[in-house]
Amino acid sequence: MTISQHLAKNLRDVYFGGNWTASDLKTQLNDVTWQQATTQVFGLNTIATLVFHLNYYVKEVTKVLQGQPLTASDKFAFTYPPIQNREDWERQRDSIWADAEAFAQLIEQLPDEKLLQDFADPKYGTYYRNLAGIIEHIHYHLGQIAVVKKIVNT
Repeated sequence: MTISQHLAKNLRDVYFGGNWTASDLKTQLNDVTWQQATTQVFGLNTIATLVFHLNYYVKEVTKVLQGQPLTASDKFAFTYPPIQNREDWERQRDSIWADAEAFAQLIEQLPDEKLLQDFADPKYGTYYRNLAGIIEHIHYHLGQIAVVKKIVNT
């Protein structure tokens, strides 16, 4: 298995299960209603906001892996269409599953030598640093989602 394939597996594991933390987005979000997803507690980001935020970077880095320039901006990473009903929430969840799989497929196709090259701009470090960083970022927000979910459900 190549390093790129390992990275793709780690990404799939945090989304769909199988990682050593025994927590994944699919399981955490499976029983979250749209009302729970949009409930703000203690000034924390909502579950819906966190889901959008982590997927924002997946979508932006996917574009780079497809040969497009990096156009991501942190100022847009929390701006998303409002979730006003069950369909909106289901659409957001369905989108992140599809985006994750498309991203994983692009990662696993990368030659390992590419992982050591600069990503978009040398100031961002290597492809490996950015791809591993995305996975770390998802784990970080997965923990937040789990905590907010527990608070919302109490």
